[in-house]
Amino acid sequence: MRERGRRTSADAGADGPIEKGSIETDSTAEGGSRGPRGQGEAAGSVAARRTGLLVTLVLGGLTAVPPLSMDMYLPALPEVTDALHAPAATVQLTLTACLAGMALGQLVVGPMSDKWGRRRPLLAGLLVYIVATAVCAFAPTVELLIAFRLAQGLAGAAGIVIARAIVRDLYDGVEMARFFSTLMLISGVAPIIAPLIGGQVMRVTDWRGVFVVLTVIGAVLTAVVWRALPETLAPGRRHGGGTAEALRTMRDLLADRVFTGYMLAGGFAFAALFAYVSASPFVIQEIYGASPQTFSLLFGINSVGLIATGQINGKLLVDRISLDKTLGFGLAVITAAATALLLLTTGVFGDPGLVPVAAGLFVLMSAMGLALPNTNALALLRTPHAAGSASALLGTSSFLIGAIASPLVGIAGETTAVPMAVVQLACALVAVACFVALCRPWQPRTQETSLRAGGGTPQPSGAREEAQH
Repeated sequence: MRERGRRTSADAGADGPIEKGSIETDSTAEGGSRGPRGQGEAAGSVAARRTGLLVTLVLGGLTAVPPLSMDMYLPALPEVTDALHAPAATVQLTLTACLAGMALGQLVVGPMSDKWGRRRPLLAGLLVYIVATAVCAFAPTVELLIAFRLAQGLAGAAGIVIARAIVRDLYDGVEMARFFSTLMLISGVAPIIAPLIGGQVMRVTDWRGVFVVLTVIGAVLTAVVWRALPETLAPGRRHGGGTAEALRTMRDLLADRVFTGYMLAGGFAFAALFAYVSASPFVIQEIYGASPQTFSLLFGINSVGLIATGQINGKLLVDRISLDKTLGFGLAVITAAATALLLLTTGVFGDPGLVPVAAGLFVLMSAMGLALPNTNALALLRTPHAAGSASALLGTSSFLIGAIASPLVGIAGETTAVPMAVVQLACALVAVACFVALCRPWQPRTQETSLRAGGGTPQPSGAREEAQH
């Protein structure tokens, strides 16, 4: 086994790997939890903090690519339906195609980043994203729009999977969970402002203008990554194998029962969230008669709830409560909120109107801030030797399950919100079942040796990370 090297963003050039300096990761005496510690002279520490903040902002921007690509477009869905003379279920496939592309793209880009480092695959993906998004702006038919939304998703996957892998390069344990919550604060701004931007863009142009704005955002992000994001995976830690080795690595990861449990729990929780993302424009605007601006406002409020709970998780809970307990509580709240929404939409309490439904969606979205960062952290704790491949599996499972859930919310047309609530509750229940049956959080924990594994198969699933101090 290989000991993990020290990593820092201090004094790292654009092409040089982050290896030594003022940020390093160490095993603690108990719990297998590791985090960054200050080293070196004061000047070096200042440089590290400055560079570290910039890297944090860049990673936040990369993780914002999915909500920007999806949520800016949401207020335009009814207009796209009219402009391209397509039914609502077909137009929702433009969301599904982008989501499926982001899922499948991660399976390719994740192993590539383990082999060639993080920067080159990331920059290539961003360039393709710019081209595909520009073509979407001029798509004359819904079929062509679906095709290039798929290409947009395939390329945008690079930002998602590599951002998670970079976090794993730099952090462990509680510090990793905290950093994921910080990223949620940054990337969580995107769902708040994206529908607002989309709604305002549509006041001066049509739905095609949304894709023009996304093209500009992609170009700016590419330039910032080129200038500011250093390499975080040293050549000595890269995998030299090809496709066969990448497939073996993924097979070994999936053979780890606990990793798979966290992956599926996070994936189905994300699917419940995406059922909301996909259905809410029609539920709020068509069924309850809200304007695009009101929809954007409600969407922003829900995103604030998600950000707030994410920050409570990162700033308060991770040092006091185990990640498993916090994750379990988050999944329980999601399930309760989905149950309430089903009761409301089926008319058990009569015609509830918009406010109670909006409140239920707010609770469901807020609880995601407790579930999603912790499933990522707990799963990646087991995989220091293959962070790119593990990140790819986490992302692919989430996006594929979400892509399946998306069209299901529209199967009954635009006159009822019941399918949305049914899909959300079903996904929440499956997430809870995976967490309980595969992760088995009640079992006694032992110190996890896989945190220090230099490669090969993950440790037996009976060994668990102690994800708290």
